[in-house]
Amino acid sequence: MSDGKNGITYADAGVDIDAGNALVDRIKPAAKRTNRPGTVSGLGGFGALFDLKGAGYTDPVLVAATDGVGTKLRIAIDTGHVDGVGIDLVAMCVNDLVCQGAEPLFFLDYFATGKLDTDSAARVIEGIAEGCVRSGCALIGGETAEMPGMYPAGDFDLAGFAVGAMERGTELPAGVAVGDVLIGLASDGVHSNGYSLVRKLVEVSGLGWEADCPWAEGSLGEVLLTPTRLYVKQALAAVRAGGVHALAHITGGGLTENLPRVLPEGTGAAIDLNAWDLPPVFKWMAETGGMSQAEMLKTFNCGIGMILAVSADRAEALTALLREEGETVCTLGSVTDTPGMAYEGALL
Repeated sequence: MSDGKNGITYADAGVDIDAGNALVDRIKPAAKRTNRPGTVSGLGGFGALFDLKGAGYTDPVLVAATDGVGTKLRIAIDTGHVDGVGIDLVAMCVNDLVCQGAEPLFFLDYFATGKLDTDSAARVIEGIAEGCVRSGCALIGGETAEMPGMYPAGDFDLAGFAVGAMERGTELPAGVAVGDVLIGLASDGVHSNGYSLVRKLVEVSGLGWEADCPWAEGSLGEVLLTPTRLYVKQALAAVRAGGVHALAHITGGGLTENLPRVLPEGTGAAIDLNAWDLPPVFKWMAETGGMSQAEMLKTFNCGIGMILAVSADRAEALTALLREEGETVCTLGSVTDTPGMAYEGALL
């Protein structure tokens, strides 16, 4: 093979291997922060190892989840406020895992872009590491893909993959019955679903991302980028205390679509919409778009990010425990023998 002086390089094609290596070096300390019992390998290998026995499991069942951040990324990219979307990515995966009764063990990320901006990518992945620390799982691997021609300048996409475990026989939902109390945990805002509609509503409002937020301090873009709340440690504490029959993560489809996923056939839920105050962000969106209550309830979390179905005799104790864990808690209603979602009161 000739050693041509003017040969075309991979960098000439738009892929900078050195930048990728620099990114790995920068994020290694962030990933190391996430180490937990069971972590075996660090970043850089062809695969990532995890020791289930080292994590304390004797007869584990594995649970896997994958998700992204959706078009919330568009706001992050357009405003440059990318630090929180990594937390979103983790939350959307691990909040699902805990609904099965599983403890998140490890996380892998996929970051794809047309031209790697090391600083921007590092900020995103450092956010992923922060989400892992908060949820007790290890960031043990990932992939950074630089793909010229696939993404416009400055754009990127994210995907996350989480694996958790539980001892055999502890899977959720289990034992959900008529009369179970439904406990709601407050959200931190819109979380990470419905952002195609959020962006449309902002367009209708005529406001820019840097405009003052109408309902909170800071710019509109910054407030709408508030990360998804992580419920893992709090929810697991409740599960281990006993009496939790099911958990429902309120994401796309809102309360209307997500709660029925954990209810047995032939049952439904009665929800008191006056049990909590609709957060200002949802009031603003409803007013801006002239949205109906039904549309809000099947699109957004409307201020409730996680719902627990618990035995009636444990509801008071579990509510107290969750408040001690830092959650804002309310009693939403109960499981009924009438299929479907029955709403009482008024959200708006």
